[in-house]
Amino acid sequence: MWLFNSSIGRKVVMAVTGMALILFLTFHCAMNIVALFSKEGYNMICELLGANWYAVAATIGLAALALIHIIYAFILNVQNRRARGSERYAVTDKPEKVEWASQNMLALGIIILLGLILHLYNFWYNMMFAELFPSIHYDPAPADGFGKIVNTFGNPVYVVLYVIWIAAIWFHLSHGFWSAIQTMGWNGKTWFCRWKVIGLIYVTLLMLGFLVVVLAFAFKCAPSLCCHAAACC
Repeated sequence: MWLFNSSIGRKVVMAVTGMALILFLTFHCAMNIVALFSKEGYNMICELLGANWYAVAATIGLAALALIHIIYAFILNVQNRRARGSERYAVTDKPEKVEWASQNMLALGIIILLGLILHLYNFWYNMMFAELFPSIHYDPAPADGFGKIVNTFGNPVYVVLYVIWIAAIWFHLSHGFWSAIQTMGWNGKTWFCRWKVIGLIYVTLLMLGFLVVVLAFAFKCAPSLCCHAAACC
């Protein structure tokens, strides 16, 4: 099948899975922002998206999308390296008009993958996995997503790692967004620059949403966090 056997087909798979993952990040960001305003509201969402059949099915589907995207990224990178052959060693200067992110997508992808593993451990493993296997003791309780955020971003090491991770995702998506549009053939001469601007604005706002949550809890600026701390006192 051309989607899997041809270079163009692999790029289409990359584009489709990438856009699906961006949609998920948009939902995830909106969910995280709720934690800035309401502990109860955030935990309600966590409970809704707990170890229910639809949440588990969605998690499996999301994992499949991410895995396909990662595998195809490595395949395309190896394919490009083989196509260039020894010519890549003869180039000492960076090509003009080529974005830094475009030249370092594999390195950015590895950083993102490592950050994803850390994130899955901090949240998915201690929440959904904990609900699936309740015999294991977790603190805070699996349903207390707000408590997980407080604990995680109360650690300066995690804050630094998450900021680096968010920055890597921003660089990755700033190129990946318009590249996916181009692969799907939706850009055209008029819309090429427009999609680049739209993508840059969208990705920047999306990553700022994640960054604000991390820093708000790191510096204890979230209103819901202040209320939580006051209640503890």
